[in-house]
Amino acid sequence: MLELLAQNPIARISLLVLLFSAVGTAAYAVVNWTSARRDLRRRLEPAGAPLPSVLAPGHSLRGDQTRSAWNRIIERVERSGLSLADTNDRELRQKLAAAGFNSPVAPRVYTLVRLILVVLLPALVLFVHWMAADGTGMIALYVQAMIAALLGLYVPALVVRAKGDRRRQALVNGFPDALDLMLVCVEAGLGLEAAFTKVGQEMVHSHPLIAEQLSQLVLELRAGRSREDALRRLADRAGVDEIRAFSTLLIQSTKLGSSVGQTLRIYAAEMREKRRMRAEEKAHRLPVLLSIPLVACMLPVMIGVLMLPAAIRVIRTIIPAMQGAS
Repeated sequence: MLELLAQNPIARISLLVLLFSAVGTAAYAVVNWTSARRDLRRRLEPAGAPLPSVLAPGHSLRGDQTRSAWNRIIERVERSGLSLADTNDRELRQKLAAAGFNSPVAPRVYTLVRLILVVLLPALVLFVHWMAADGTGMIALYVQAMIAALLGLYVPALVVRAKGDRRRQALVNGFPDALDLMLVCVEAGLGLEAAFTKVGQEMVHSHPLIAEQLSQLVLELRAGRSREDALRRLADRAGVDEIRAFSTLLIQSTKLGSSVGQTLRIYAAEMREKRRMRAEEKAHRLPVLLSIPLVACMLPVMIGVLMLPAAIRVIRTIIPAMQGAS
């Protein structure tokens, strides 16, 4: 067995993969067990447990309760002297918020993940070549390590962008339904804040992203933020042109004193028309998209089926004629 592992690089790599899977599964089970025990212990704590009398500067009870493992890792890394702050922090925070990462430490976690991947992926490539002992040259190792480092640098950005695009598409698809419900609530006599609350409650299961955005808007309004500021923050969080235009319309309607119900009715009709046009555009693109697999896959087969009998007949006719002439 040991001789087989020493001579066969595939067997060594397979054994390492199995060991890594076993260790990862055991670590995952231990973490789940400890988390369950910790949650159970917290639920069993008496309701009248004494609260800490002194809090550290800049901390609060809510912040202490919501601290996660990422927060502790970030603090340890930055305490060691490595700054994870990005130069374009505002732009990065907007991109992460558009992808659904609204945590205050999300930009630093994103930077830390990129740094880890930039170091880990080249090290993994070198480790695999070292275990395989295939005699790869230094230039090839350098090129592969550079490609792995570039993947570690750009893959998180691509993942965040793809998730942001899917999130924006979900917001665009669900926003016309939210407008229709909002129009019904406003025409029924509810105020804007009550309409936002009701629509958010009704769309929790059908369009959870819309419900989340409206819930944050309602919380900001109840906390004392002005309606104009809250609507502008809603547009910035969503990052969708339709929601940005909706916020602008409501702000202008409030300033000019026009009917909010009439504004919602017109804009809801426009949004439904846009959604229908998008569906028609996708339907009209299908023949063009289907032509590529048809030409690449079915056309050669059809040509072969049509031409093969003629080619067989030509061969059967020409070959005897050539033999007779010779």
